[in-house]
Amino acid sequence: QAAFELDKLVQIMTKYPELVIHATSHTDARGPEAYNAGLSERRAKTTVQYVISKGIDESRISGTGKGESEPKIDCSAGCTKEQHAENRRSEFLIVSGAPMTE
Repeated sequence: QAAFELDKLVQIMTKYPELVIHATSHTDARGPEAYNAGLSERRAKTTVQYVISKGIDESRISGTGKGESEPKIDCSAGCTKEQHAENRRSEFLIVSGAPMTE
C-alpha cells in the first residue's frame, strides 16, 4: 500500500519537475513518546530514500517525523483501532513549484 502511494507521488514529481515536497510522518499515541518520535523520523527518512531511489533528486524531497505530537484524531479519551490507524500517516506538502491551473 505505502509503495503504491509513494509511486503515485513519484509520478507526479516526474511530471512536474519543479515540485519540491516535504513529507511529514506521524504515529499514533500508543507506546512511549520518545519511541514514537524516533519511529516517525525513521519513517520520514525511509519515505525520502524511497522517492530518491525512484530517480527524484534529493534536493526536491525532505522529511520530518512528528511522532504523536499532531494527531488527526484526539485519543486522550481513548480511540478505536481504526482511529489509531488514522493517526499513523504521512502527509505531503508542496513547498514550491506548484503547477499553475487555468
